[in-house]
Amino acid sequence: MSRTLPLWDALVATLRNVGRPMVTEPLPWHAARERKDRYRATFALVHNELGEEACIGCKMCEKICPSQVIDVVAGGRKESPVTGKKRGYCDDFTLDLNACLVCELCVQVCPEDAILMLRERTPVGFSREDLVLSMDRLYANEKPEALAWHSGSVFAEIQDPERGLTPPEEDA
Repeated sequence: MSRTLPLWDALVATLRNVGRPMVTEPLPWHAARERKDRYRATFALVHNELGEEACIGCKMCEKICPSQVIDVVAGGRKESPVTGKKRGYCDDFTLDLNACLVCELCVQVCPEDAILMLRERTPVGFSREDLVLSMDRLYANEKPEALAWHSGSVFAEIQDPERGLTPPEEDA
């Protein structure tokens, strides 16, 4: 008697769920999953409006990173071929996505908006080295259509308490 009861319960549960609609999502290779506007997946280094590398090698992103996955080698101050003024340059920039928390602190602290987050996912890698983004790979990620919803300067404007507030009208 004890052996037939679990079989009977399983049959009843199966028959009860036969007509229910499926609530699972299809596997990734069937359809692309829609991502929200604020979805952030990987990083990019960008050029400024003059066409120069925006990163000045200030190492602020390296200092603020909680998991310490950013390594910046500052190149010192050199004369800009475009403007003729001296400015800072970065010789090497490495970001390791293996341990990145995607906290976006590096984007928020960058004074030049040189590092941005993208909404596109990083291509699948089969080794740890595939998730280490060198300076060349970060500049190759520079695609305006895939940028996340904001940069560091826009984020600072959002957090400004004086922004957008109007004085309350007095009741007469």
